Amino acid sequence: MAQKTEFTNVIENPDFSQEEVKILKYWEQINAFHKQLELRKDCPRFIFYDGPPSAIGLPHYDHICTGTIKDVVCRYFAMNGRYVERRFGWDCHGLPVENVIDKTLKIQHRSDILKMGIDKYNHECKAIVMRNVQEWRRIIGRLGRWIDFDNDYKTLDKSYMESVWWVFKEMWQKGLIYRGCRIMPYSNGCSTVLSNFETFYDKEVCDYAIVVTFPLITDETTKFVAWTTTPWKLPSNLALAVHPDLDYVKLLDKASNTHYILAQSRIIELYQDDKLYEIVQKFKGSELVGIEYVPLFNYFLERREQGCFRVLAANFVTSNDGTGIVHCAPGFGEDDYKACLKVAIINPSDPLVPIDSSGRFLESVKDFSGMYVKDADKEIRKVLKNNGRLIKDGEVKHNYPYCWRSQTPIIYKAINCWFIKVTAIKDKLLANNKKARWIPSSIQEERFHNWLDDAQDWCFSRNRFWGNPIPIWVSDDYEEMVCVGSIEELQQLSGVENITDLHREFIDRFTIPSKQGKGQLRRIEEVFGYIFKLYYYLQLQKNIFQRILMIFKLIWKDFNKIHLHIYIQLIISYQQQIGQSLIIVFQQRWNLRSYQDCVFTMAQCLQIFDLKYIKI
Repeated sequence: MAQKTEFTNVIENPDFSQEEVKILKYWEQINAFHKQLELRKDCPRFIFYDGPPSAIGLPHYDHICTGTIKDVVCRYFAMNGRYVERRFGWDCHGLPVENVIDKTLKIQHRSDILKMGIDKYNHECKAIVMRNVQEWRRIIGRLGRWIDFDNDYKTLDKSYMESVWWVFKEMWQKGLIYRGCRIMPYSNGCSTVLSNFETFYDKEVCDYAIVVTFPLITDETTKFVAWTTTPWKLPSNLALAVHPDLDYVKLLDKASNTHYILAQSRIIELYQDDKLYEIVQKFKGSELVGIEYVPLFNYFLERREQGCFRVLAANFVTSNDGTGIVHCAPGFGEDDYKACLKVAIINPSDPLVPIDSSGRFLESVKDFSGMYVKDADKEIRKVLKNNGRLIKDGEVKHNYPYCWRSQTPIIYKAINCWFIKVTAIKDKLLANNKKARWIPSSIQEERFHNWLDDAQDWCFSRNRFWGNPIPIWVSDDYEEMVCVGSIEELQQLSGVENITDLHREFIDRFTIPSKQGKGQLRRIEEVFGYIFKLYYYLQLQKNIFQRILMIFKLIWKDFNKIHLHIYIQLIISYQQQIGQSLIIVFQQRWNLRSYQDCVFTMAQCLQIFDLKYIKI
């Protein structure tokens, strides 16, 4: 007689949360995760590359959502006969950690850190990075994700840092690393360059909008006029730019008996009444090119010998706002930099940047020395008004990018940085993208393809302290460079034995004898940046709903113990990034009980945000 099978009665309205707790306890009792690893240890490996979260933060919904997807992928391959090692990792370096220490210790400027000592500063950073480990273990464990916390890795580990050095030297040997001067987004509050993807945070601010004059050398009663919302750049002015094809006029201001030159279409910037002026001459912008003018300040008069303080032709000048004449401070704007570089009035590595790492004017700008650039706006305006160079004074309300960490305005300035030559391998990147299997395929064909196609060389260096030091040793003139790829190699080259730590406070003092008779080579100050992964996340954010929907379809039939309401909570969390409408939809349909309800709710969300997804 066949043995009778007993079934547990199914509860009509189960408490999903309590059912999950029971499952977790059962997994713990039988040591399910590690037993599964042991059963698969001799099977072919599946390698899953996982970007670790920042160690100082707490888990939030982005971690939970992506972590759940990662868990599904790893479980799938483990169930299909592969050995999948899953070690939790911690991103312990970078600005997130430094920002916490700066606030705690009330550090305002880079000089404060140098005065304190890099060793003490990095000690403070290291002390806080693992403060939330237990909370991570609790939350990730509660989600049911199988991952090894006991055998974790940290980006501050010597072995991990050394592996980054090895990868970097491989790129160095392929000629993909170079140093160059570029106009980069820069945080004065954090004293470092930023990636373009860290400049997404805007604030609506009210700035000065002023019009200033530039008298001609040959006739100081005739003056070019230029409009700006950044008076702090005016001490660094080296040229004026006009569009060669625009129509310009020389007009007589009847009140002051002064001649002004500006674009004909922008007379409205100065006058609302045509009875206040008289046009005396018209010409194309190209006719103004080469005319010399009197600079606003006398700080850098010696640069006239290089061709500065004259009019340039530039196609970026428009007739939509301002006066049709743009003042150029090549150290603080990409268009300005390129225009001045094109006519060789600046050295590529010295476009004039008279401010320090915290955004304060240097002694060369004697009237405003030590003053923070945005604080100087008001004082510069006063000086120009007293000197008769300010002819219109106003304000403009506009959005301006801010550093979301330091809450300080982002500036764009020329700075020497280290780059990876991404443009040299763009064709390979595009080809490899075609080999990948993307879901949905539109990401492969459009969004990610377009990003790769527009890829620029990547600035990977940061002017900070708590990070993995870039392993390049250079001579004082940068003509001799040595890239180190391992601890063993550094010991051989420097003669130092038993190197136990690779952070700045330990290795910056090590020197390497020059092979070209240039004395001792010293390590560059920069450390590796860490934010490259951010853009990829932002690009795929809108598509997270499609991916979760597909996971619903995959798991609903086969894994009925993974309950739907976890995923609903994950999706609801995205209301902070996507919009308030999402939370409203889910609140209205909170009591989801079936797959069809789930799909219906997802469809509503996708329809709200006009996202393309697979047909349901």
